[in-house]
Amino acid sequence: MALPQPQGLYDPSNEHDACGVGFVAHIKGARSHDIVQKGLQILLNLDHRGATGADTLFGDGAGILIQIPDDFYRGEMAARGVQLPPPGEYGVGMVFLPKEHASRLACEQELERTVRAEGQRVLGWRDVPVDAEMEMSPLVRTSEPVIRQIFIGRGRDVMVPDALERKLYVIRKTASHAIKSLGLKHGKEYFVPSMSTRTVVYKGLLLADQVGRYYRDLQDPRTVSALALVHQRFSTNTFPAWELAHPYRMVAHNGEINTVKGNYNWMRAREGVMQSAVLGEDLKKLWPLIYPGQSDTACFDNCLELLVMAGYPMAQAIMMMIPEAWEQHALMDENRRAFYEYHAAISARRSTATACARRATSSPTTTSSSWPPRRACCPRSRTAASSRSGACSPARCS
Repeated sequence: MALPQPQGLYDPSNEHDACGVGFVAHIKGARSHDIVQKGLQILLNLDHRGATGADTLFGDGAGILIQIPDDFYRGEMAARGVQLPPPGEYGVGMVFLPKEHASRLACEQELERTVRAEGQRVLGWRDVPVDAEMEMSPLVRTSEPVIRQIFIGRGRDVMVPDALERKLYVIRKTASHAIKSLGLKHGKEYFVPSMSTRTVVYKGLLLADQVGRYYRDLQDPRTVSALALVHQRFSTNTFPAWELAHPYRMVAHNGEINTVKGNYNWMRAREGVMQSAVLGEDLKKLWPLIYPGQSDTACFDNCLELLVMAGYPMAQAIMMMIPEAWEQHALMDENRRAFYEYHAAISARRSTATACARRATSSPTTTSSSWPPRRACCPRSRTAASSRSGACSPARCS
C-alpha cells in the first residue's frame, strides 16, 4: 500500500519507524479510573507503532505509568493485615523476580535487608495478580518473571515525601548492586520497574492490547490516577526483554540516541568526581549508575533520575540532557544561551532524534520566560557559577 500524498502538515518524507508514546492527564489533577482507561485506549491506538516477530504474539514490550492508587493499595493490603501509613509516607516497589525459588527468596531477603539498613520499614509484600490464562507467546511465557510489590514505610529520619523518594532511590540502587554481587544463577531476572511514593509502572514483554488484560489491577475501578503515560516499543538496538519495556521510572522515549556509547563512557569517567549536597554520602552507593548492556533509554533514564534526585528541577535536568541547538541560534535569548553554554561544559549532550515524555514530579518548574532558573549555574552569574556546594550545583556533573 502506497503512502498518502503530502497534505496539510503531513509529508510522507517525515515517516520513520519508531516506538509509540502517549499520555493523558487531568489538567487540574483530579484522579479517576477513566484516566487509566483512556491511557490504555491510547496504547491500543499505538499498536501499529510496535514490532512483532514471525510469532505475532512476541512483541518488543509495552506498559503504562500511573500515580499510586492509594485507596486501592490500602484496601488490598488491609485484606492482608497491613495498615498503610498516610499517602506520601510509604512507597511502592514493583519488582520482577526470578521464577526459581531459591534465587527469588535471596533477592527478596536482600531487598528487605537493604530497606532496613537504610533506616526504613518493610510494611509487607503483595503478589501482583496477572491473567495467567491470557494467550501469550511461548518465548514470552518462558521469560515471564514473578511480579510482586513491596511496600516500604518511612523511617524516623525521613520527614517529607521528597526525602523518602530519594531514600527509595538509594534502596533500589543499593539492593540491585548487592543482588548482582551475589552471583545468583537467575539473578539477572531481578529488576525493579519502579519504586516511588508517587508513581507505579505496569509493563512487560507484552503487546499493546495485552497490558490492560494481563495486569488485573488496571481493571479495578479503585485504580485511579490523574495521569497515564503509555508506551509501545519498537526495539532498534537491543533484543526485547521484560525489563526493557517502557515506560521507565522517569521517561517514555520514542527515538534512538546515537551517542549512547560515548555518553556511557563519560558517565563512568565522572563517577569518581561527582559530589551532591542533597544525596551526600548516599551518592557513593549508586555506582555504577548504568550497567553494561542496557538500552539507550535505560541509560538516559538513569542519568535523568540522578539529576532529579540530586535536586535539579525536572525541567532544568531535561534541558541539560536534551539541549536546544543553541550555538548558531542568532535569535536565542542571551540568558538562555548562557544557560546552555554553562551546562555544555559539565554534561554530555545526547545526539538523538526523539520524542520524550516525562513523569510529573513535585519539583518546581519554571516557564520559558524566566530561563535560566535563578538557581541555575550560569557563566553570567559569577556567584552561581563559582558555587561548589550550594543548591545551584547539587550534582556537579551529569
